[in-house]
Amino acid sequence: MSHGQKAKFRVLIAADTYPPHVNGAAKSCYRLATNLTARGYDVHVVSPHHTGGPDTVEYHDEATVHRLKSYAAPTHEFYRLVMPRHANRVIDNLVSELSPDVVHAQCHYMIGDAAISSAERRRIRLICTNHFMPENLDPFIPGPQFFKNIVSKRSWYDMGRLMRKANVVTTPTRLSADNMNDKARLDYVVPVSNGIDVVKYELEEQESIVRHPHPTALFVGRLAVEKNVDVLLKALTMTDPDLNVHAEIIGDGELRDSLRRLADQLGVADRVVFRGLVSDEELREAYLRADVFTQPCTAELQSLASLEAMSASTPVVLTDAMALPHLVSEGVNGYLFQPNNPEDMARKMNTVLGASREEQLAMGQASHYFASQHDHERIMDILHKIYHGATSDEVSVMISEAKLR
Repeated sequence: MSHGQKAKFRVLIAADTYPPHVNGAAKSCYRLATNLTARGYDVHVVSPHHTGGPDTVEYHDEATVHRLKSYAAPTHEFYRLVMPRHANRVIDNLVSELSPDVVHAQCHYMIGDAAISSAERRRIRLICTNHFMPENLDPFIPGPQFFKNIVSKRSWYDMGRLMRKANVVTTPTRLSADNMNDKARLDYVVPVSNGIDVVKYELEEQESIVRHPHPTALFVGRLAVEKNVDVLLKALTMTDPDLNVHAEIIGDGELRDSLRRLADQLGVADRVVFRGLVSDEELREAYLRADVFTQPCTAELQSLASLEAMSASTPVVLTDAMALPHLVSEGVNGYLFQPNNPEDMARKMNTVLGASREEQLAMGQASHYFASQHDHERIMDILHKIYHGATSDEVSVMISEAKLR
């Protein structure tokens, strides 16, 4: 069957990052494609090629992936740039050929821009989702801060200009929606969680996990500036010596070498394991083995890693910034600490790791309950209705009812 012949409801997902890239937005897009395909949708993804080379089409279990010729961003380790003229031409041709029922843009840069414009031109139902804040690009933009501020302001303007064309605009959290309403002048953004497979991270019947020999704090994420992994390493030096707290760090990124050097300089290298990238099964086991999950990032719009850890019934110590406070009930499933304050982080880690096993288990169970509110089946029900015509107001009502349940 050619692309033009449709037997199923067809969705075109436009994304500026997609696996094998490893980051929250790429993971969210992959999960969206996988869940849509499982529900019988015909899913296509258009994204930058993750290496050099011409436009290609890849056939994966979760989707048909259309890769566009791209170029390495000079200031970022993995981000790829697609030239606007090329993106506009190829994506417009692709939309014309596929004739999707819905275009779901996951960004407003390059590929997102082209997909939004094409969907509007062809009167195709358009959904836009925003995964990050323009300020997150600051570390990768050369020049003084005033120039970075100009770029950020322009990005917010472009977000509003483009996403205003959508039938429904979503973002993972209420905080992000409020920011977009304020800075991008969008007045109808609805918070729709990215969703996670809660059951995947639960301990199965008859399954046992060997605990760490020492109380262990886990971090999962990119080793990038905005993740503030250095705060965790510094906090480790301030934890109670009697607890002998260790740290397990999963992920890779441009700061991998400097963080290893910092661990040496701080004298905690013997208590830190840098595992790099791991398989899904190894990641699941790490969540289940961890005594506490930590997230020192100050720029999280949702933090899928935190939700995954919570699904594994793990207590959390998260920074009191952006969307993370929404994941913590103080003293119930964990604690918040002041941003970029390793001393406060250490205090909160001591509180969790110094608690009795019964108290830790109770915090873990509370974490699991909070994470279950983001179960992907519930989120997919909402997206299904969005794709088939639900308005922003109707989506808001659905989300409120889901929380009441």
